[in-house]
Amino acid sequence: MSHDDKGTKVPGHRLARMGHLASLATRVAGGMLGEGARRLAQGERPRARELLLTPANARRVGDQLARLRGAAMKVGQLLSMDAGDLLPPELAEILARLRAEGSPMPAAQLSAVLKQELGTDWQRHFAHFEFRPLAAASIGQVHKAWADDGEPLAVKIQYPGIADSINSDVDNVASLLKLSGLVPAGVDYQSLLAEAKQQLHAEADYELEARQLGRFNALLANDDRFVLPQNRSDISTSRLLAMSFVEGQPIEGLAEQPEARRNHLLALLFELLFRELFEFNLVQTDPNFANFLYQDERLVLLDFGATREYAPGFAQGYRRLFAAALADNEPAMEQALTDIGFFSQHILPAQKQAVIGMVRLACEPLQRDAPFDFGNSTLAQRLREAGTALSMRQDYWHSPPADALFLHRKIGGLYLLAARLGARVNVRKQLQPWL
Repeated sequence: MSHDDKGTKVPGHRLARMGHLASLATRVAGGMLGEGARRLAQGERPRARELLLTPANARRVGDQLARLRGAAMKVGQLLSMDAGDLLPPELAEILARLRAEGSPMPAAQLSAVLKQELGTDWQRHFAHFEFRPLAAASIGQVHKAWADDGEPLAVKIQYPGIADSINSDVDNVASLLKLSGLVPAGVDYQSLLAEAKQQLHAEADYELEARQLGRFNALLANDDRFVLPQNRSDISTSRLLAMSFVEGQPIEGLAEQPEARRNHLLALLFELLFRELFEFNLVQTDPNFANFLYQDERLVLLDFGATREYAPGFAQGYRRLFAAALADNEPAMEQALTDIGFFSQHILPAQKQAVIGMVRLACEPLQRDAPFDFGNSTLAQRLREAGTALSMRQDYWHSPPADALFLHRKIGGLYLLAARLGARVNVRKQLQPWL
């Protein structure tokens, strides 16, 4: 066993976690007072919002949520991914810092978790266990190990106290954002928070993730373009997930690869998305780049914690929406969006038009039966600007149904990855068989 004691202890008790958030609020308020005094001394009359959104306060919020990890960090990630276009740019920037990896647990805390999950003789399961993690994220960290039968493993270990603190963490972060004045007044985001809690409880259930991994292995069993790990159920628990270790290169490394390979692998990701939605009714909704590797022309799929099941009627609504967007049939687009669950709140005609306009913009890669050049497109930037205009300048926040929110998160993530890698993909060709 190799040890590495560097890391940051994860606060496991609810009261300890609440104390961290309370001290954060105090430090942010102190920072506001200090900055206010400095500006007043210079003859300025700053607004409270300007005082709150200083770089120092942004660092305080981001660092503290990253230290708490778990739901606190994940809510930041969800908001920055899903509602980033609807939030003030300053808040989106604060929350975006949480997409970076967290720091790992120290070895002593890791050992305690291993004993709790696998017993005091946990070492008997492994010929070798690397204490330095391969990755540390919001809910857990991943280690390389070798089973006692010699098979290389990736072992995903959950931070202590994370699952029990999800509800209180989400509520505490929501209170922090509300008190800060960063979320627009009058916004009803309770349904989004309830959905975030449900999603986080699912992600923290490693037995559920193991079942989802098994389902995807069965669904893709005859397609050798995709490589997935296999669950080692003899070692796994609800808080520890052991899987076969799959070699591969980080997906971002594709930027250095020939364009043909980049285009091929991104086309595979779009094909898989449409199969997940229309054939499997089961979508892995987390577009985090770390969830994908590649082996030459094959894609490695790693993480199934954020897998979401969709009703056939929901997929049918999107089939109609895509078809209407391709035909530029606005009444049909409006009807499809209504069927999916949009416009359930009171909405002005101009605001409805703005939502339809955003959908039309998001469907831009589908408009032509030709490769769309994501690398030379300003689509992501225009979507962000349109979303900001919708929520801020028109003083309007439209919460889409949660199922749509998680699907849009995945689509937006694929657009972002394709742009980052400069890929050219005929998205319409991938979609056409399903229309």
